[in-house]
Amino acid sequence: MPWPKVQPDVNIGVVGHVDHGKTTLVQALTGIWTSKHSEELKRGMTIKLGYAEASFGYCKSCKTPDAYVNEESCKQCGSDEDPEFIRRVSFLDAPGHEILMATMLSGTAILDGAILVVAANEPFPQPQTREHFVALGIVGIKNLIIVQNKIDVVSKDQAIEQYRQIKDFIKGTWAEGSPVVPVSALHKINIDALIEALITHIKAPQRDLTKTPIMLTVRSFDINKPGTLYSELKGGIIGGSIVQGVFKIDEEIKILPGLRVENKGKVSYEPLYTKIASLRFGDLEVKEARPGGLVAVGTYLDPSITKADTLVGNIVADSKANVPVLWKLDIIYNLLERVVGSQQLIKVEPIRNKETLMLTIGSSTTLGIVTSSKSDEIEVELKRPVAVWDNNVRLAISRQVGGRWRLVGWGQVQL
Repeated sequence: MPWPKVQPDVNIGVVGHVDHGKTTLVQALTGIWTSKHSEELKRGMTIKLGYAEASFGYCKSCKTPDAYVNEESCKQCGSDEDPEFIRRVSFLDAPGHEILMATMLSGTAILDGAILVVAANEPFPQPQTREHFVALGIVGIKNLIIVQNKIDVVSKDQAIEQYRQIKDFIKGTWAEGSPVVPVSALHKINIDALIEALITHIKAPQRDLTKTPIMLTVRSFDINKPGTLYSELKGGIIGGSIVQGVFKIDEEIKILPGLRVENKGKVSYEPLYTKIASLRFGDLEVKEARPGGLVAVGTYLDPSITKADTLVGNIVADSKANVPVLWKLDIIYNLLERVVGSQQLIKVEPIRNKETLMLTIGSSTTLGIVTSSKSDEIEVELKRPVAVWDNNVRLAISRQVGGRWRLVGWGQVQL
């Protein structure tokens, strides 16, 4: 029996140091190469969030972990009985370079679990491995699987030694007890054991579907090709992850903060209003969309408004929802002991008045100047406003260290 076409029930982030094989791992799990932007292929790294979905099943004729499969037939035993469908999952492949940490954080804000990829043939932990691990803790990820990749290029003793280092690294942290799965993504070795870990360890969270629907925008684009006739133009598309509630076709929505408007030297933002024309998860068209997976929302907006990721960082809400758009934030915050990502271990200094910080809230990254600073609370005036959909929404705090933005802490917005 063919597997059902359903919406993914969880978003899983794939993070880790550059060139440790994240994109190759996603391809082994899903069959999709997530680096689709030409600029990425030239530079060999994932700049925008890559995205892919996979369905997983279980073959009753096989023993575990061989029984766990990512296609509708079992190559292991060749049984006539097709594997049973278990679930559909979406993967976000986050960039590994430090300069793109803000992109990664804007993706982790919409994750239900994560895979931290570690290369078996490099010293552990690498700077970005540590940085991504910290970021996952900040945005409240509870479900982690550590993948020890490239085991085909090290000896058994080296692999076991690094396995012990990984276990020591997570001991006493929020991730203690997380499974560590050795694989070779390139040769698709032990992928079945990883699928088993994904099914048993990362469960779909309980979601409140009665809440006001809110979606974080991580992509926006124009699907019309050059030369399309005016009568055949399609409205702009917004891609993102629903954090709460349910969106339906024909529902009136608003996009916040919206469009930047300049009038007599004064800058303001005006919300955009439109209706939902279509809802898609990959190839699957649906009439309503709930949290889980990345959804592409077709709208009636002029596609020039949505092209080239213009609306990234906005939130989408029901048109009647009361969502404040703030130029000033009150933040209860925590600083890390060390600046994350720098080669030297640099102590984090206290936040000072008039200091410029970079804040990542949901999928929005904005700069702000500290107007008041106490030991655990700051007020920040923003260069660009943010829509804050709930009290205690988490944010990441970065500051300039040695000419680069570095992650130094996290906080929660007080409404």
